[in-house]
Amino acid sequence: MTTFERDPKTLDTPWPFTGRADELDLVRGSLTAGRNGIVITGPAGCGKTRLVTEAVRGGDCARVVGTPQTRGIRFAAFAHLVPEQASLHGAFQHLSGVRLLLVDDAHLLDDASAALVHQLAVHGRTRLLVVTSDGAPVPVAVSRLWTGDLLPRLTLEPLPREETGLLLAGGTGGDGLEPLTVKRLHRLCRGDLRLLRDLVAGARERGLLTRLPDSDEWEWRGPVPVTTAVRERTAHVLDRGCPDERETLARLAFAEPLPLHLDELPLRALEHLEADSLVHVDDQGAVRLAHPLHGPVLRAAAGRLRARRLSPTPDQYGPALDAERAELTRRIEAADVRAMPTPVGEWLVGEGTPVPAGYAAVRARFARLRGELREAAAWAREGLRERGDDPSCRLELALAAAQSGDTPAAHTILGGRSHGGGAVTRPATARGAADGGDEDDGDDEALTDDAYDAVRLGAPGRAAGRLTGVFAAHADALDRADGHALDRVAGELEERGFLLFAAEAHAQAVRAHRDPSAARTSRTRAVTLARRCQGARTPALSGLVLGELTARQRQIVDLAAAGLSNRQIAERLTLSVRTVGNHLYSAYARLGASDRGALPWLVALPDTRSA
Repeated sequence: MTTFERDPKTLDTPWPFTGRADELDLVRGSLTAGRNGIVITGPAGCGKTRLVTEAVRGGDCARVVGTPQTRGIRFAAFAHLVPEQASLHGAFQHLSGVRLLLVDDAHLLDDASAALVHQLAVHGRTRLLVVTSDGAPVPVAVSRLWTGDLLPRLTLEPLPREETGLLLAGGTGGDGLEPLTVKRLHRLCRGDLRLLRDLVAGARERGLLTRLPDSDEWEWRGPVPVTTAVRERTAHVLDRGCPDERETLARLAFAEPLPLHLDELPLRALEHLEADSLVHVDDQGAVRLAHPLHGPVLRAAAGRLRARRLSPTPDQYGPALDAERAELTRRIEAADVRAMPTPVGEWLVGEGTPVPAGYAAVRARFARLRGELREAAAWAREGLRERGDDPSCRLELALAAAQSGDTPAAHTILGGRSHGGGAVTRPATARGAADGGDEDDGDDEALTDDAYDAVRLGAPGRAAGRLTGVFAAHADALDRADGHALDRVAGELEERGFLLFAAEAHAQAVRAHRDPSAARTSRTRAVTLARRCQGARTPALSGLVLGELTARQRQIVDLAAAGLSNRQIAERLTLSVRTVGNHLYSAYARLGASDRGALPWLVALPDTRSA
């Protein structure tokens, strides 16, 4: 997440610091009075350096960096801070006036520099921010910082997809990328934000990003740009010396998204490739390439004749796509919408191949029930590209819009028909159990007479005797105003993948709890889940989100919601435009908002922070 100035043709604005709000607060807290600092670890490219740079912004901080070329040179990292011939004691004395020291790439420090960092931690007069990468050998003196309990350690996970989307919106000049493009980039980069930035720049340079009609969003369909960074990352795949291994990798690359099986490939070559972590074999004996970038690079390097020989025919995807649809439908009917892979459908979308409307509608429903509202709308639009009048896709698009608080859009999509005030239909199992039938494809009754929607809207009496399982338990707990029971229901809903329903149950528990401490816990859980629901705006969540903002963020959000531009806000509050932008992006992440357009709705909500 380090900001670099780029050619204006490839990147119009610097990439902001986005997400990591909780981690940023933790790092800043480690630098307050009485604290000695913190060690930040994580995989390469996950944004460790950008996080600590943001944490010390505006403060007085000395900085040292380890490099592979200088690991054998004594005190190489500290060459600008201590004399050339200094002893360990002398170097320590020269740093006695440094109150904050940032040590980046500490796993690359020479032994003398590592020992000096350890001594600074032992004596505690200098606060330390130490950054090191997972998977790399670390000097013992550095690892002793956390194993010896000298400093706490924060391990960064890859940036979640929701926050990756916010980062991409900021890094592409404020225009967002549609959710299926965000998902594709997130999958390809596996948390490496440097690679993410490089792929976006490559897609823009090659004209692969196109603006969606009547939208501020861009989509990416078609090939992966094989940029310099991508080539460097995948050079070890192209440089295999064994012909059998090269042929095996090529066959796997062209088989995507379908796996090959052990009996279709040379076993000895597979063993070598598996040992080098280039292929993955699952419990069923299906073989895939280990990294999603390997396939595009291998296909790009193949000649036309090899590509013609190895490429599958389009009709080979049909049965696999049908199997995905059947499994999605089965999971919905079983009230289990936990994340599941859908490689064939996502492959077709990425390649720009039309997706059958029936598949797209089921995929949209699955995403919507998970609370992935923007993704649900995107899948519905994919289905409408093939059949512009498909009722199932139109229904799913309307429901996603209604659940996101866009009631007029939902009315327009359905041609003015009622849609239950923005409520969302209950899962197919709940309807089937209640009504004795299957979920229909989109008549008005599906939108206006839904028992579980009544529970979500706070009227459990309307659902009496019409629900089963966890949905019936939700109705009963709400009817009894039992906050603890609502929290238990929320936990089961979350376990089943119904993140938005779980957030709403926790939100209802806030109002039911008599114990303020229990109410605060439920509220925190509700907000945490709601952040993952891609801008959901439902009545049950009203008033829960604004308390998550700092005073400065709330001040800036109020002004932005009133229509002021970043520059106008900066002038009014005597801040830089960049600072205002960073506060807004952090607020988006905390509120679960996708863009500035959501702010008026959020600010207008009644505040229940006293609960």
